[in-house]
Amino acid sequence: MNKQTIKGSEALLEALLNEGVNTVFGYPGGQAIPIYDALYDYKSRINHILVRHEQGATHAAEGYARVSGKVGVCIVTSGPGVANTITGIADAMMDSTPIVVIAGQVAADMLGTDAFQEVDVIGVTQPITKWAYQIRNADEISWAVARAFYIASTGRPGPVVLDVAKNAQLSQTVYKPVKINYIRSYIPFTDINQEKIEEAAALINSAKKPFALVGQGVILGNAETELLDLLRRADIPAASTMLGLSALPSAEPLNTGMLGMHGNVAPNLKTNECDVLIAIGMRFDDRVTGDLNTYARQAKIIHFDIDSAEINKNVKADIAVIGNVKATLPAVTKLLDKNEHRTWLNEFYELYSKETEKIINKEIFPKEGDITMGEVVHQVSEATGNNAILVTDVGQNQMSGVRYFKYKQSRSVVTSGGAGTMGYGLPAAIGAKFGAPDRTVCLFCGDGGLQMTVQELGTIMQYGVNIKIILLNNNYLGMVRQWQELFWQQRYSETEMHNPDFVKIASAYNISGKCISRREELDAAVREMLNTQGAYLLEVRVTPKGMVYPMVPAGANITNIIWN
Repeated sequence: MNKQTIKGSEALLEALLNEGVNTVFGYPGGQAIPIYDALYDYKSRINHILVRHEQGATHAAEGYARVSGKVGVCIVTSGPGVANTITGIADAMMDSTPIVVIAGQVAADMLGTDAFQEVDVIGVTQPITKWAYQIRNADEISWAVARAFYIASTGRPGPVVLDVAKNAQLSQTVYKPVKINYIRSYIPFTDINQEKIEEAAALINSAKKPFALVGQGVILGNAETELLDLLRRADIPAASTMLGLSALPSAEPLNTGMLGMHGNVAPNLKTNECDVLIAIGMRFDDRVTGDLNTYARQAKIIHFDIDSAEINKNVKADIAVIGNVKATLPAVTKLLDKNEHRTWLNEFYELYSKETEKIINKEIFPKEGDITMGEVVHQVSEATGNNAILVTDVGQNQMSGVRYFKYKQSRSVVTSGGAGTMGYGLPAAIGAKFGAPDRTVCLFCGDGGLQMTVQELGTIMQYGVNIKIILLNNNYLGMVRQWQELFWQQRYSETEMHNPDFVKIASAYNISGKCISRREELDAAVREMLNTQGAYLLEVRVTPKGMVYPMVPAGANITNIIWN
């Protein structure tokens, strides 16, 4: 289409097509009706997924983006519609997830009058977006959409909001495709500083006990191969943040596990023993560092990151290598000596063996008692050949999921990191399936988080979304209960839950399901779930007061580990 006069609502859809969009998630309403009326004629080119709540639209867009590597898109109406997206927008901002939220708005001549369903969208969303812009004229639409996608997807990715006044949707415009790859005031990529590259390489070459911390920046930069090249060249043990999981295959010998509060013992202890700490695409979150005053004080720190704002924000770097790790990692690798750190790496293996004996085997291979979360996660992962996408909600189900699920390929973990958003799991799993339709999607959730967005079972029903929902039901808000047990004198205030029959609820949405409570039922139930065509809800009654160990108390030294 070239220089054709069309409505602004049609121009909006043409602009989305120009960005390669073929799937959007949304929920119509009064101020977005012109957009949805235009969608009626675009059904063959844009697949619109009608969610059941606008929060679900944003999380679905996030899940889609996380597994596909594309920008997730959702469309909502004004007022309460766009207000319901705030949680998802904040979540995407914290986790560097590229989404574009398109909201209807009252006509430009009514702005500021407190018109029906008017909300100051820009004022509300500006602090939690990379860019928020109000379109008041149809002629701005093509430019604004192109700019939104460029900003959302480049540099450190994140959410963008477009607030589209109703008059802009209805009025005529001469549509012309726009492609933006430069904005004067926005510099997503900086030039590589060769001096810093050389300094980083020299420091790594001199290290006796190097240790790499792998963050989601590796996945966002599509730098998994470049990461492995560097690690293998210099024989460097590595561990991942929660969002960095699957950047390295679980079976990679240099992969020593997960960092952080419920991470593996060896990475946490060895952080405070290494002589060179190499942070790659991670932001030194407090759940990874614990007490900053005692964090890696003995180590020289190299920080690779695309966002200069992260340098020295929490942890002071001795060498900062700013840029896309897709480019900076191979630049350093070229200068590295072929090295070997077998003695150092074996120290990680020895600690992992100890953790396996004291914690892991008891969790995934219990000999008696109630079913544990860890054994369910392990069983499902094994049954999928470790090839599935793991989606989690937030809480004990999340920590058990990321600890015991295994990965063979990248973009296999979809979970809420920085915001810790309960209710994220179900809609994110829906988005993940649309983003990777050929992969098995396994959602692990708790009884609390599932009920926050349980209405999205309706979306699954309407579109036949084939996801496998594993409900780890302990009839508690499990993670809060764990903290109450450990740090609040077992005062279980408002964490016990009286729950409905979840299998009946699933059945009401034409979703197959089963509830089990005995260990001898687990294997057959998992196989039935995976072999069933379409969505399936497997409710597993797990031990009511189970704990996720190991655990580093919030704000403590990361070596202050509670084993059990």
